[in-house]
Amino acid sequence: MFAVLGIFLKKVEKESLIKSFLLFFISQSLLIGALFVINYEKEVQTLDAQIFSQMRICSFNLQCKDYKIDFVPKDGHELYKLYKNSDALSSYFTIPGSQTNYLKIYLQKSKYNQNLTALRQSSGLRFLLVLFVIIALSFLFALYALSPLRNALRLTEEFIKDILHDFNTPLSTLRLNIAMLKSKFGETAQIRRIENAVQNILNLQSNLRSYLHAHASQKEEFMLRELMQERIALIDANFKDVTFSITMQENPTLFTNRDAFVRIVDNLLSNAAKYNKKEGRVIVQFKDNTLFIEDTGQGIQNPKKVFERFYKEQERGIGIGLHIVKKLCEELGITITLESEVDSGTIFKLNLHGIIKR
Repeated sequence: MFAVLGIFLKKVEKESLIKSFLLFFISQSLLIGALFVINYEKEVQTLDAQIFSQMRICSFNLQCKDYKIDFVPKDGHELYKLYKNSDALSSYFTIPGSQTNYLKIYLQKSKYNQNLTALRQSSGLRFLLVLFVIIALSFLFALYALSPLRNALRLTEEFIKDILHDFNTPLSTLRLNIAMLKSKFGETAQIRRIENAVQNILNLQSNLRSYLHAHASQKEEFMLRELMQERIALIDANFKDVTFSITMQENPTLFTNRDAFVRIVDNLLSNAAKYNKKEGRVIVQFKDNTLFIEDTGQGIQNPKKVFERFYKEQERGIGIGLHIVKKLCEELGITITLESEVDSGTIFKLNLHGIIKR
């Protein structure tokens, strides 16, 4: 049921659906389970009362089909009370004219256990039937609870798409004017800063556009080394004072969404170059199913916060790139971790085991 719906739902929607289902299902199941336990105990009490009533009738007419009769001394026995022992259920009654003995009527424990078993089976079947109804109601409740979230996500995505579309005209104007300024004044530090700012906006636009698309079902095969060489060559052109190197023990074939994976790699490579030291290095390695992207840069003061939305330690950027990287990794089934030391550098580790084609 959830697997079929998972094809049409985003990850956050699936998570919300499952949590809403579990919340309603577990709470209702515990409540109904407690009621069934109480009801079962009452049914056992009713069974005991029925057995005792039959014993009383038996003590009058001695026509005891399922019960046995015996005579016991009066000492130590209480009349008109149901005793439950390990071997039988028994009760004691007076014998008219007898001063020394009581009438003992008892039921073998094996027959009593048969009655309990039938009672438990009947109660269990009713509980399973109610549980099935709870599952159906929980699923309907989860779908109903999911509806406002889906509407909010849809409106947010449409809003972001509209903004991204509206970015195109001012960005095109900016790039055209930058080209005119470069032809008129040459490449100056001011123009270079404007170009970097425009490039940051373009990167953000690409990140958001990539984030909006569903990538889990759009997969293709490609070689890791060739892709990394291609992306390094593009980024290296913008960072002349940083040296890139790549070392791979093997060249695995990946089977995943290429655009999303490129967005992950580009973010990590550009950050490694952007926040590096002068004459710094970016080292890319692959071993043991893990892609390492290491830099010799400034390091990160709070590595645990880098994937949080809008968290940043530098004035540059807006703190959303690594958050999108984390989300894309989760969507593609990639485990991302990092190690960082201030003034020494940072290592991002991407475990690609789940997307390597065997």
